[in-house]
Amino acid sequence: MTITFPESLTLLLIEDDDGDAFLVEELLRQADAPAEIIWVRSLRETRAKLTTDIQCVLVDLSLPDATGLEALEAVLAMAPHAAVLVLTGLRDAHVGVTAVKAGAQDYLVKQDVDARLLARAIRYAMERKRADLAQIALVEAELTAKENSRLENGLLPVALLRTEAIEHTTRYLPGSRGSLLAGDFLDTVQTPDGAIHIVIGDVCGHGPDEAALGVALRIAWRTLVLAGQTDEPLLRTLDTLLRAERKAPEIFTTLCMATITPDLRLARMRVVGHPPPLLVRDGVVDVVDGTPSGPPLGIFNDARWTVIDVPLGEEWAIMLYTDGLIEAAMGEHEPLGVEGLVDLVRAHGTSGDGGIDLDRLIGHVGTLTDDLAVVLVRRRSR
Repeated sequence: MTITFPESLTLLLIEDDDGDAFLVEELLRQADAPAEIIWVRSLRETRAKLTTDIQCVLVDLSLPDATGLEALEAVLAMAPHAAVLVLTGLRDAHVGVTAVKAGAQDYLVKQDVDARLLARAIRYAMERKRADLAQIALVEAELTAKENSRLENGLLPVALLRTEAIEHTTRYLPGSRGSLLAGDFLDTVQTPDGAIHIVIGDVCGHGPDEAALGVALRIAWRTLVLAGQTDEPLLRTLDTLLRAERKAPEIFTTLCMATITPDLRLARMRVVGHPPPLLVRDGVVDVVDGTPSGPPLGIFNDARWTVIDVPLGEEWAIMLYTDGLIEAAMGEHEPLGVEGLVDLVRAHGTSGDGGIDLDRLIGHVGTLTDDLAVVLVRRRSR
């Protein structure tokens, strides 16, 4: 009779009866590649011996310091990574069925066990454990994807625009960290007077807390703009909200706000510790002068932010972006930087009609180490 295990096996046997423990060890020694067996007599000893190297646990449910499902629940809590196989006596066979319902992979009646049955039960228990762990990981991944989707929908809203005189384009790309949500957010709203208000921001850090804070700030910004609050009072309200909602006092937020006048010929900007916007005007690509207007939100209680007035003219394009764009690794892993971005737009990012081709520009950017959000607003001459 040949008994084999699919891999080098380390097994923990929890059994206080010397005779039963000896029987299990003798049966397992008949395998072609015998398992390494660690024998303990109680839950107290189990805590000292149980490591992540152990792939399978055989446990008797009549131990000196725990019995029945109490013993099983303790083992399952201590060994969430391992397959658990319950050993019962003839009179306790019904306990084995209950144990499987409670989380064990299988059970065996000691008096019915032979070498082949024991080896097969261990193999099947390990395979079922792998399947259980894979199913748990799949469910967690699906839940994470759904949460990410909900957060991203909050971070990337539909612009509220009535005019057809401008083109409005946005892009959002995750960095190399991929699954880690960032706090990048953006929005565009046109108020009844015809003015167009744009914001792009970045909550420092990564993860669901930062992303949720970005959503809160974005919704608050839109609500305040629609309610008629703009300029510095709006920033002070956002600063108050940030301080109330952030999980730690070191969390801050950079952002850039622009209000384009109803005649579309002037932009009033406040660059709040954020990378400077790019402006394409009369075919010339450059950064907006006079940035930043002041420090990020959440740092200084008495911060002020100056206004930057940018004449636009008849034909122009403004690109607001988060620092994921200028931190992209180029060449010898050096970040792109603002000057590098300007050069890249001049060389590869302009479209044939004088605007900025976002997709072509991003295609020439190196490896993104951080999430990237971009808003491009453009007016063509009639």
